[in-house]
This record gives sequence, structure tokens and C-alpha cells, in this order.
Amino acid sequence: MKKAAMATLLLLLLSALTYSYAEETFDLRQHLCTVTRYDVVKDIPGNVLMPSTIPDQCTPIHLNLVVILCYMFKLAMPARHGTRAPTKKKIKELNDLATRMEVLLQDTKEQKLPLQKVPAWFWEWKSPWKGKLTGGELVREGEEEQYNLGIRTRDKFPQLFNEDYHPDVYVIKATQIPRASASAVAFGMGLFSGTGNLGPGRDRAFAVTSESRASDIVLRFHDCCQNYKVFRKNQEPAVHKLKEPILDEITNALRRRYELNFTRQDTSSLWYLCKQEASLLNVTDQACDLFTPSEISSLEWTDDLELFTLKGYGNALNYQMGVPLLEDVVQSMEQAIKAKEEGLAPGTYEKARMRFAHGETLLPFSCLLGLFLEGSDFERIQKEQPLELPPKPPQRRNWRGSEVAPFAGNNMLVLYSCPDNSSSKYFVQVLHNERPVPMPGCDNSDVCPYEVFKERIVAPHLKHNYNSLCNLKSEEPEQMSLTSKLSEMLRSQRSNDPQSTKVEL
Repeated sequence: MKKAAMATLLLLLLSALTYSYAEETFDLRQHLCTVTRYDVVKDIPGNVLMPSTIPDQCTPIHLNLVVILCYMFKLAMPARHGTRAPTKKKIKELNDLATRMEVLLQDTKEQKLPLQKVPAWFWEWKSPWKGKLTGGELVREGEEEQYNLGIRTRDKFPQLFNEDYHPDVYVIKATQIPRASASAVAFGMGLFSGTGNLGPGRDRAFAVTSESRASDIVLRFHDCCQNYKVFRKNQEPAVHKLKEPILDEITNALRRRYELNFTRQDTSSLWYLCKQEASLLNVTDQACDLFTPSEISSLEWTDDLELFTLKGYGNALNYQMGVPLLEDVVQSMEQAIKAKEEGLAPGTYEKARMRFAHGETLLPFSCLLGLFLEGSDFERIQKEQPLELPPKPPQRRNWRGSEVAPFAGNNMLVLYSCPDNSSSKYFVQVLHNERPVPMPGCDNSDVCPYEVFKERIVAPHLKHNYNSLCNLKSEEPEQMSLTSKLSEMLRSQRSNDPQSTKVEL
């Protein structure tokens, strides 16, 4: 009996130490969903994957940023803009929060409640963005993210960037949103640094092209797709309803902890402030300090849930409307293969196509490739079957906004050309945030024979036509399906926890 008691005591101590260590090592900067800084997450291993070995005789021939490779002869790359300032709408929310905090403090004084628990920073806090009339611009940190990404891309693929610059060889495209084009410029400055004759840094001029916002179905397909706009507008209330139990639970905890009469909206605004302070200002001891690590994990999950439902795998239209971008990537690879087969002279064909857009561009493209899926979900999206919602913490999940689409997040598809005696003449490698990632459609390898890539991953999506998907029509079946799914999850939570009087998601 004594031995059993001692064993139990040791287990309890070990559990306490483990919990304490987890609390101490919790880095909230890695849990800010799409507000996460690129440098914070780019080197964090996600799925454990031993990168495939590309034969020495294979060379890259084209890069898509969205980015592509094998004996690398081409790169294709779509990327999200770098770290940006809050938008005008969010600046107003933070100004409103400052006013609301004054009301909370005044109520506390009038009711003569104890003030010891009120965080000291509350008394003098003003929004750092107070007085700003514009927002959403690329900030210095975002410029550095893209500039350094450009340098690393050139260093990683020297065989691709050994030609004299020409806009038809190294194509750079951006949306007409200023932070996207500014990201493209910062990236290009890094990519071509030291190769020109301008100034002491030997910079060079390069071209960045854009399509009209009204018709850019390759990089702003979400903004041109009327059915998607209808779906999102109609579905947002259901998503917000799903998040309410988490927000209410944390709001009640904040009230007890700080003896302030917080509302659900206060909690939501304070969480947004936490993300902005941590990401843009490197401040983690104010708004973020209000929440425990487990509360931050839950708030992160609600953000991931919204991302999944409105921009990711939660609805097939979310990613099917990205087919024009997928077609553009495949077309660029086909052209590179044709140039290789015909033996065109270097400098006469495209070697890299680099695109700078938004989270709403990067997320659907990642879904089209089948990245960040759970188990057998790839087969389900190929059959256009609905997927389960991301599991709630502390359960592990692949779908995390901080990894799927942080600031400056990117996909690179690299096309390689290999000797005739290889198993395939051309291969595609997919990198996400510069790391090899498994492709479920290619047996979870990061390197895929080009024909297999086209047949298993690309072809099932190309049966969809953008105009047919996006022209206004009834989306009621999809909406009903998703609403039912959210209700099902709520019922499941209740039935799995009969002792709880509130739903925990």
C-alpha cells in the first residue's frame, strides 16, 4: 500500500512539473492564427516528415511561388503579403475598446469595488493606432520578411536565378492591393540584390504586374466570386454562434479574475488587441497577459474554426474557386517542360513565376493541393464530401492558421527535370513556408512524379469551371449542410459531457 501511495504521489508531482513546464514554454506568439509573424513559425516543425531525396542528376527548371521543383528547372510561387498594420475597421474597434475600458474602470470606482486586481496598464491605455486615418499597409517587419525570403529563395535555388534579369524569365505578379504589391517589391529587392547597378547596394529595377481588382480571378478569385460572397455572408452568423460558448466561458473567467464587468465583445476585442500587440509590437505582458495559455489555445481554435469554415475545407466552394490559380501554375510548368524538351536557349523562357496576394488566396490553393488534412480526408475532398471540423484543444490538429497562412506565408512548387533513366522525367516538390510538406495525393511524399501530380491532385479539380461555380445561384444546400454540421457538433459536445451545463467547444 505504501509503495502504491508513493507511486501515486510521484505521478502527481511529475504531472504538476510537466504542466508547469508546459506553461513556462508556451509561446503565445505561435498561437495568433493568421496574425502570426512569419519568423515565429517558419522553422517550427509541423508534421514530422523526412524530406525526399532528389537525385543528384535532377535539376530544377521552374519555380512557382506558389513554388515548384525536381532537377529544378522552374519555380512557381503564391505568397501572402507580409506583416501589416490593422485595417481601418480594426483601428476603430481598438479605439472603441479604449472607450469601453474607461467605462469599466468608472463602473468599478462607482461601485467601490476593490481595485487591486485591475491590471495596472488599464488605467492609462490608449490604442497605439489612435489617430490613424488609414490602415492595412505593409509595416517594416513585413518588408523585412519579404526581403529576407527573396534572399533565401535565390540562395536555395541558384540554378534558377543564374540568368540576367528579364521580366519574361522572372515573372512577378501581385494584386492591386498596396500591401501585396509592396510585398512583391520587397521580395524582388532581396531576390535581385547585388545584381544591378543602382546605388551602393547594386540594386536593380524589376517589373511587378497586376490585374484589375474587378477581374483578377487568378489572385483575387474570392473577390470576384459572387456565390462565395453570398455563402460567406449567410454563414458568418452560424460561425459566430459556434464561437460564443468559448467566448462566454472565458468572459466569465476574466470577470472573476479581474472583477471587471467584461462582456463577450470585450473578450473578443481584447483577444484581437493581444494578437496585434504580440505580432506588431512584441508586447506580450498587457492584453495577452489577461489570458491563461489554455484560454489562448481555445481562442486560437475559434479563429481556426472560422478560417476552416469560411476560407478552408469547411465548404468546397472556398477552394474550388481557386481553380484559375491552379490552372495558371500547371500551365507555367507545362511551358517550362516544353522549353526543356525543345532545347530553348537560356534566357528565352520563363524560369520562375512569383505571385503575391492574400490569405484568401493562399488558403484555397493549399486546400487544392490537399495540404493539412487529417487521415483519409484527401479522398473525401476528391469526392467533394464534407469534412469534420478541426478538433478542439487539447486534441492535436493539422489545421492551424498560424502555420497554414501566417503573415508572408507561402507555397513553392518546384519542377525538376531528371535523367531518362529516372523513374520519371519530371518531378514536383511542394514546400510550404519553405519546408517540404506531405501531399496526400502522392502517398504523403513531398516529391511527386509530374504525371502523378497532374492526375491525382490537379485533374479532379479541373472539372470545375470558375464561371459556373461563381455565377449567382442558390447556395442553400451548402448552407443548410454546414449549419447542420455545426448543430451536430454542439449536440455531440453536450452528449459527451452530461455533467456540464454549458457547451464546451
